[in-house]
Amino acid sequence: MAWRALVVEVDAAAADALSDALLAHGAASATVEDALAGTPDEQPVFDEPNAGPAGAWARARIRALVAAEADVEGVLAAAVSDAGLGTVPRFAVEEVGDTDWVRASQAQFAPIRISARLWIVPSWHAAPDPGALNIRLDPGLAFGTGSHPTTRLCLRWLEQHVQPDSSVLDYGCGSGILAIAALKLGARAAVGVDVDPAAVAAARDNAARNEVAARFVGSDVAPEPPVDLIVANILANPLIVLAPALAAHCRAGGRIALAGILAPQADAVTAAYAQWFAMARFAVDDGWVCLEGVRR
Repeated sequence: MAWRALVVEVDAAAADALSDALLAHGAASATVEDALAGTPDEQPVFDEPNAGPAGAWARARIRALVAAEADVEGVLAAAVSDAGLGTVPRFAVEEVGDTDWVRASQAQFAPIRISARLWIVPSWHAAPDPGALNIRLDPGLAFGTGSHPTTRLCLRWLEQHVQPDSSVLDYGCGSGILAIAALKLGARAAVGVDVDPAAVAAARDNAARNEVAARFVGSDVAPEPPVDLIVANILANPLIVLAPALAAHCRAGGRIALAGILAPQADAVTAAYAQWFAMARFAVDDGWVCLEGVRR
């Protein structure tokens, strides 16, 4: 199917309403970015639950994907009216060439070497080192391809701490990559938990692909007995909220690794867990911190 991109710049406060209205009037997708993205004045925003008002953008750029035959001006006018913006802002239309989106998406992911013996290999790639511990992965709709620093940090932590009799809990499992890795590294048992049913489904598919018996469940399932190792690669604010629950899942003397934490957030997360764990920094990668702790 042929597509065009409708590009419009608005006050950042109006971006969500206009994006929703564009989707309601037939846009296949709508992305929002800083209107100054790509310039020295771009302002990165790291947004997460309970973080308060997001960002400091003054202007936002919306890029909406619409069918080539669509009345772009009509779609925009209707969306502007629904969003209560008054006048129709200036806009541009960009042609979008025919693309094999599956291949384009897959091309973004290549095999990733985590360590001397551990590789993450997308399901559509051949393993560069067939003799290594290769995790065959298709992330689907779930987070966790091994390309993000937080995932790599957790994988390296697991490689250092998994023992043959280890039981592992991966909280916020996403694609299941950490629970699967734990079993590949020799753990006795691994359970992954996620609030997103799509993530649970993707993780189960990935476990089958790797021929490991990881168990993946929703967050509403009854808690597991205390485990030896916990990994939680989420975000700082949810990690702080989850501290009592994760502590309850870890046996005395067990270990925890926490990731998804930007360097300025590390002290607050450490303080939240200090009541139950002797905390330390495990490693830092590209501004992201992995914290570790031993259960008191």
